[in-house]
Amino acid sequence: MFSSRKISLAACALLVAAGSLARAAEPGSFGYGKPATPAQIAGWDIDVRGEDGAGLPAGKGTVDRGAEVYAEQCAACHGTFGEGEGRFPKLVGGVGSLRDERPEPTVGSYWPFAPTLWDYINRAMPMPTPHTLSSDDVYALTAYILHLNDLVPPEFVADRNSLPKVKMRNRDSFIWTDPRPDTTAKPCMNACVNAADVRISSTAEGRNLTPRTTGPLDTMQPK
Repeated sequence: MFSSRKISLAACALLVAAGSLARAAEPGSFGYGKPATPAQIAGWDIDVRGEDGAGLPAGKGTVDRGAEVYAEQCAACHGTFGEGEGRFPKLVGGVGSLRDERPEPTVGSYWPFAPTLWDYINRAMPMPTPHTLSSDDVYALTAYILHLNDLVPPEFVADRNSLPKVKMRNRDSFIWTDPRPDTTAKPCMNACVNAADVRISSTAEGRNLTPRTTGPLDTMQPK
């Protein structure tokens, strides 16, 4: 049989262990790991907002420097002048084609914001080794690609101040607010419309709003 002294010691040991586990497993955690430091968070906080360039880092790059980086890092996939190689996308051209049967959505014809180009290059390029370019080289590439699209002059210097000021061709063709009523409806908490009072006033039937199935597919319809 255990003596009372041994039982007391065992109880104390259990209490200490329980206290340690409680401290390790704080609310909302699994009891392992540690809070991220500001420096660690900053390493992941790399997003750049397109419209005003918020998040762009310090640094700058010229068109001439961008031509050098592009030849080394980008031309093999995107072509010598941004025309694309194989199935890799074009970066230049397509202006005025967005309403065509085969539109060409390039940086010059489709993209609405210049800072978004910096953000994408910084995140994903070059494809085999992303995150290997310096901020200055990303700025330089951005300047060069914008110049290839005749959006900036050859003396343009890209930085956190100049990029948001670049006017992209398709900027005004984007819709920034959703006009559909169901996206702006607010929850009703009182004086709501009674569902029993709602009536269907019309339907799409007979209005030629739904395309008919024609041709060989007719034979596949149930009889």
